[in-house]
Amino acid sequence: MHYKNILFDFDGTLADTREGIIRTVQATLRRMGLPEAEPAAIAATIGLPLTECFRLAASVPESRVDEAAAIYRDIFPSLALDHITLFPGVLETLAHLLALGTDMAIVSSRHHTSLDPLMTSLGVADYIPLSHAFGEDENLHPKPAPDLAAKALSALGMEAGQTLVVGDTVYDLLMGNAAGCHTCGVTYGNQSRGQLLLAHPTHLIDHFADLLGL
Repeated sequence: MHYKNILFDFDGTLADTREGIIRTVQATLRRMGLPEAEPAAIAATIGLPLTECFRLAASVPESRVDEAAAIYRDIFPSLALDHITLFPGVLETLAHLLALGTDMAIVSSRHHTSLDPLMTSLGVADYIPLSHAFGEDENLHPKPAPDLAAKALSALGMEAGQTLVVGDTVYDLLMGNAAGCHTCGVTYGNQSRGQLLLAHPTHLIDHFADLLGL
């Protein structure tokens, strides 16, 4: 199958954001006077909306979830950016895909206030323009609903049957499935091969550069 278009998740797929996210969540909870969460529990929510992280991983009272998300977004740049890197081979593979004429976009649970600066500082925006990035603040139903993928397809004139959704969690893959796309799980991110298989991906890869073999 030759894919004309690829929709990428960001966290855990292009960028290793795990340590930065955990540091920022813990700092948010300390500022709120709440107990820190288990790092593994925080990592398990990566890919979901930020509010879900505080609900599920930290048991933040519902009345304070929005407060937690606001604090997190405020302190994230100062605490997390130095701890975020791209996975091996990402820029080289994006450059190769672009040279092949592949249309690419980002579909992320991250807000544009952090997504856009990260794409720029890490060099991703050199290959995928910010206008091709779709984030949580699009006022759509979050993953695993198909809305983010569907909006990207519609906005960029992509056909679902010619599009591959690439992500590291079942939320990404279920979103792609529901939008009528093919899907590819990456095993180096935040969920295991066994978890990803539950979403019946079209492909599984162990290294980002393996995309070129598809």
